[in-house]
Amino acid sequence: MISVLTSRSGPADLVTESVRILLVDDFEPFRRSTSARLNKQPGFHIVGEAMDGLEAIQKTQELKPDLVVLDIGLPKLNGIGVARKIRAVSPESKILFLTGNDYPQIASEAFGAGADGYVIKLDAADELLAAVEAVLVGRHYVSKRLARHGLIGYA
Repeated sequence: MISVLTSRSGPADLVTESVRILLVDDFEPFRRSTSARLNKQPGFHIVGEAMDGLEAIQKTQELKPDLVVLDIGLPKLNGIGVARKIRAVSPESKILFLTGNDYPQIASEAFGAGADGYVIKLDAADELLAAVEAVLVGRHYVSKRLARHGLIGYA
């Protein structure tokens, strides 16, 4: 089990508990494989899944997950807009983008919208778990591929 940063119980202390995760991606096979991978990790629990931006906001508001793993290219409302809304409805939830979008400008915009981390799907096999752990303890994370483009200070 992982030690995670939680603010639900008061001050931001490191405690050991189950991490509640919401997955948001419109491509079901990718969402399912990500869910299976994260569910294999001790202490990680997928509490919900969403296929579009509006559903992501509704489920975040309802479930109050510790972590939202979010794609950028979503129907109805893109991930950047979703991140902004999540900050309003569940400010304690961490946001980790997991997306095929590898443009540094989009990653910067994601962090500006409230992201705690940004992983490119092509790098997920090597970086997803490290990114999840980093954001859960209050650090920012950015894929190494993007760190080369000046998004330093996050990794």
